[in-house]
Amino acid sequence: MSEFPDVPVTALPDDAVVLDIREQDEWDRGHAPSAVHIPMSELPQRLDELAPFLDRDEPLVVTCRSGGRVQRVMPWLAQQGYEVANLEGGMRAWHAAGRPMETADGSEAQVP
Repeated sequence: MSEFPDVPVTALPDDAVVLDIREQDEWDRGHAPSAVHIPMSELPQRLDELAPFLDRDEPLVVTCRSGGRVQRVMPWLAQQGYEVANLEGGMRAWHAAGRPMETADGSEAQVP
């Protein structure tokens, strides 16, 4: 059981700001329009880009493809002072729910 809350896709607005930690090729194939993209491997070097989220009243919702990487990243982000939550089901659930997505080349979004 995770110590961090799971946020269902249906609880977020279409323009929700989520932190997407997938790799560039995954992001290019389809992502939430308002997401912030920092691949998991780059988080330590790019943590300052998340500074605006420190002062928010709601948790920073973190997503990957299905949730595995998020479980590794959330404890680290919490140690850095962030209140974090997991997007339940990850981008697979976002896509399956028919939520808006953008791609790098304008093609139909995919979350393999």
